Amino acid sequence: MKAPATLESLEKLMHFVSGFAEDHGFSKNRISEIQLATEEALLNIFQYAYPGEHKGEVEVTCEMNTDSELNIHILDTGIPFNILSLSEPDLACPLPDRKIGGLGCYLIRKMADKVYYRRQGDTNLLTLLVRKNPVNSRQ
Repeated sequence: MKAPATLESLEKLMHFVSGFAEDHGFSKNRISEIQLATEEALLNIFQYAYPGEHKGEVEVTCEMNTDSELNIHILDTGIPFNILSLSEPDLACPLPDRKIGGLGCYLIRKMADKVYYRRQGDTNLLTLLVRKNPVNSRQ
């Protein structure tokens, strides 16, 4: 599903992803985690991928790898940004002393079982692999 990379597209894109997960038997709890990870990824794109007056699109596709593994592919042609390059935030650090930013990317990596990023030509491709029954060791 393609849509403008704007907040107005968020609800439609989220409905698409959660509907796909529901249709393929993911639990309500797991769908909530999928929604959180996908929403954070989309909001980052909406806010940072297309600076200034430049407007772009985002494309979200879903596919089942196996009966229990969902891949959510999020594509944009904005500024290159690899969320895996960010270090994990220091959650033990007092809030006033904590570095701003990075919590959304941290949540994405915690909610998805695997996160993959690659830049292909002018396109950012972020893939979130989500299992119906998550394993304990997430990225």
